[in-house]
Amino acid sequence: MQPNFKFLISHPAHFFALGFGSGLAKKAPGTFGTLVGLPLFWLISMYALSTQLIIIAALFLIGIYFCHITGKALGISDHGGIVWDEIVAIMLVLAFTPGQWQWWLTAFLLFRLFDIWKPFPIRQFDAKLKNGFGVMFDDLLAAIFAIIYLQALVWIVTNE
Repeated sequence: MQPNFKFLISHPAHFFALGFGSGLAKKAPGTFGTLVGLPLFWLISMYALSTQLIIIAALFLIGIYFCHITGKALGISDHGGIVWDEIVAIMLVLAFTPGQWQWWLTAFLLFRLFDIWKPFPIRQFDAKLKNGFGVMFDDLLAAIFAIIYLQALVWIVTNE
C-alpha cells in the first residue's frame, strides 16, 4: 500500500511516522524526513545537551509505537514512507554537531550516507529486527556512525 493524505490523517501515529507528510514524497522520502528533523532540532537546540538527549530519547521511544502501528497498517514494517526514524536520528546527530551551517550540512550528508549505505552491522540489524523497534534502531546506528565520523572531522579541522 502506498500511503496518501487520507492515510496520513487517519491516525495520529501515521501522521508522526510519516513525518507530518514528508514521508509521502514520491522520491527520497527518507531525505525529506531527515530535512524535517533540522527545524525540529533547532526548536530544542537552546537546551542543555542532557535535556536534548532526554527529549530525543523520548521521541525515539514513542517512535517505536508510531512506526509499529503505521508499518502494521501499511503491511510493511519498514515502509519507505515511514520517516520518524530519520527525523529522530538526525536530531541525535545534530546534538553533537557544531552550530554552523557547514557542520549541519556535513551532519546531514553523513547521516544520509550511513542510513542509505547501511554498513556492517547496520544492515544486519536492519535485516533481523522488525516492527517499530527495528525501524528505529537501524537509524540510531546510522546516527552513531555519523556522529563518530563528524566528530573526527571536527577534530581534524579544529586541530590543523
